[in-house]
This record gives sequence, structure tokens and C-alpha cells, in this order.
Amino acid sequence: MSKVLIFMAEGHEEIEALTVVDILRRAEIEIQMISITGNKNVTGAHGITTHCDKLIETTDFESVDMLVLPGGMPGTLNLEKCEPLMDQVHGFFASGKDIAAICAAPTVFGRAGILKGKKATCYPGMENDLIGADFSTDSVCHDGNVITSRGMGTAIPFALEIVKTFKGTDVADKLAKSIVFSI
Repeated sequence: MSKVLIFMAEGHEEIEALTVVDILRRAEIEIQMISITGNKNVTGAHGITTHCDKLIETTDFESVDMLVLPGGMPGTLNLEKCEPLMDQVHGFFASGKDIAAICAAPTVFGRAGILKGKKATCYPGMENDLIGADFSTDSVCHDGNVITSRGMGTAIPFALEIVKTFKGTDVADKLAKSIVFSI
């Protein structure tokens, strides 16, 4: 079974994070919410507190297939400041493992030099931080082992793209239909 980790920082965008968790669990893809704060309870940008599955300090990354970064402010900046997370992002990318980010979070990849020559997207107005990327206004971009998306309104297609990565188009399309989402 595929295993995905989504990282929660204080100030994350709740819809972007929890939509991915919900859609992946519906697709029977194991996803764990990982706190980078030292506390399993993490409060998002709009005052919604999420109880995470684990702390980053106790997370085993060996059997993980993908890392996901939700956006939001100051959540995105907090993710980028987390050295253990950034070490994993660099390691996953370098080894060809999948990484994904939505809204402001693709800028973390851009500033880390991960998007050079890759088609990518992000929240409008943050394009300059997609350093080296071939910027697109597509709602979701999937280039090699990197998936990026624009924001809260693209959270469902972003999550469905992750489902496609692990379960294929047929499963993603069937799931989209079951939640009454038109692709």
C-alpha cells in the first residue's frame, strides 16, 4: 500500500490539508498528518485545530512514497523553516520519490531549487518564488515526481492527481464521480 505524509505547521490552509487527507483515505491510500510543531494539535490559518497522527521527530520516512505540503500563511513559511522536513524534501526529490505542494507551498520547492526546468504552478502573485520553473496557470501541474497546485479552490483536483499517481486514472475518475466532482 502507498504511504503519503502531509505536514502541518501553525498557520496552514485547513481546506488544502484536509481535502488531501479525506480524498486519499477514500481512495484507500494511507496518509498520515505529521506535525512539525512538537505538538500533535496544530492550528491552521483560520483557527481550526487539527489533531495530527504523529510528530515529525517520531516519523519513519523509509516506507513513505510521497511528501505533501499544504499552503497557507504563515504555514508555508513555517514548513520552509523546518530543517528536518526540508532535508526530507531534498532527499525525496533527489531519489525520484514524489513530492507535492499546493497554494503558497510550491514556493518552498522553488526557493529550494527543486523546480528548475519543471512545469509548476502556485497561488497567484507568488510566481517569482517558483525559481527556475516553467510557470503555468493550470490548476494542477504534474511534472516528473513533482505535483503543484494553485490554492484552496484546486484542492480536490490536486488530491485527485495524487490518487492518479498511486491508483491510476480510473480510480481517480470513479472517486471524483462518487463525490460529485466534475473534472
